[in-house]
Amino acid sequence: MITTANIKNGVNVDQLVETIGAVQTNPELAKFQFRAKNNWIDGGHCVSNIKGFYGVGAEDQSRQETFSLECSHPQVLLGQDEAPTPPEVVLHALSSCLTGAMVYHAAANGIDIESAESNIKGGVDLHGFLGLDPEVRMGFDGIKFTLKVKSDASAEQLEQLAKFSPVFDMITNPTPVSIEIVKE
Repeated sequence: MITTANIKNGVNVDQLVETIGAVQTNPELAKFQFRAKNNWIDGGHCVSNIKGFYGVGAEDQSRQETFSLECSHPQVLLGQDEAPTPPEVVLHALSSCLTGAMVYHAAANGIDIESAESNIKGGVDLHGFLGLDPEVRMGFDGIKFTLKVKSDASAEQLEQLAKFSPVFDMITNPTPVSIEIVKE
């Protein structure tokens, strides 16, 4: 007997439902740890390598390749423009995660997404980063995300689905970050 996978918005809904059921039965399966190893090259140019992660109760062995991400700065910010800036990579992560969360949750709820395209921008005042004004944030003073979606769902429904994004949660709620410096 040939069966056809239940695919909606590019998501295998049957596997998604099985995953939800497995996590409900065994909550420890939901615990993940993602990692990256970063190496400084020169100036503001850094390269991160990403391969292994912990999830579903074990160290993942499925990735064959290591992913590399670079960050740099444009010449106006004293860099050589080898790659996007770290804030631009954050914008990419946020827009990708908001879109992905919307698509996955829409699929789980039987909502079709025909297309999705977004624009995202964040403003930064260098007075904070340069230490010129302690009252000015070092990071974004705000982020504007605009998502153009072709779907029968309402804009409000789609916004609520997008807000399941882990990166949205990390950015909109304080996430504890510890810094340990190890001198060689």
